[in-house]
Amino acid sequence: MSLEMTPAQIDLLRKRPDQHKYSHGSALVLSGPAYRTGAARLAAMAALRVGAGVVTLGAPQDALPECAAQLTGIMLREVSEALDLSLILAEDKRINALCIGPGFGVERAQGAVLRAVLTAQRAVVLDADALSLMAQDREVFTMMHEACVLTPHAGEFRRLFPGLGEDRSPFTLEEKKDATQRAADLSGAVVLYKGAQTTVAAPNGEEVWVLDTGAEPSAAWLATAGAGDVLAGMITGLLARGFAPDVAAQTGAQLHAMAAKMLGAGLIAEDLPQQIPYLYRDLGV
Repeated sequence: MSLEMTPAQIDLLRKRPDQHKYSHGSALVLSGPAYRTGAARLAAMAALRVGAGVVTLGAPQDALPECAAQLTGIMLREVSEALDLSLILAEDKRINALCIGPGFGVERAQGAVLRAVLTAQRAVVLDADALSLMAQDREVFTMMHEACVLTPHAGEFRRLFPGLGEDRSPFTLEEKKDATQRAADLSGAVVLYKGAQTTVAAPNGEEVWVLDTGAEPSAAWLATAGAGDVLAGMITGLLARGFAPDVAAQTGAQLHAMAAKMLGAGLIAEDLPQQIPYLYRDLGV
């Protein structure tokens, strides 16, 4: 798949004048503790920029002042433990997409929150520390469902799916596609395997989707702290807007790479969400 979007893809990204904010969904991004909120804040901003109608950051009590000092258009809720999350989801059925993992932490308490997320059976992006938690606790791994999107890089993929990932060289594109499809079938979730050749597979899918950015110099600049958190947030925002999990993963990966191409050398993660309005303008969204 190239960086060019089809008219049908662009049309999906548009908003209609007869819609209100909740027509575009409500996303909840979960943050780690104080002094570790940056990754989740990047994800939340990306979810909002990509078009989610409402985005909330759920953070432990000690992290709320830090988040409040940095965010304006993103709402805040306390999520200090699994019970907090369960109560929020029970009272607000409008929350239709979640993101967990960026800067989240891998302690037992965070594992309990992850279990609550998966028990809720809502669309969710599982990234970073959420993937590490599942690699540590295979029972949590079995709780995944078809509305989950996993976004591992090579190291996370190896830990989560031992024997399938890039543990040898050379590792060809065909091998990566096969590994991605097998991972999706094993987990029952959509898998986005990151890299210069990003692959996306749905459980029992007919074809593995590929985005090859290896020849695009700007893509190399995505190797920067926080870029993956932005991608997770973009996919979350698209899930909130009603995109199917595999389509959200594919579209998010394309927009992520297109924003990087527009920015060019020197980009940092904070630049990517800010670039989305310019990207949408050029696409005719």
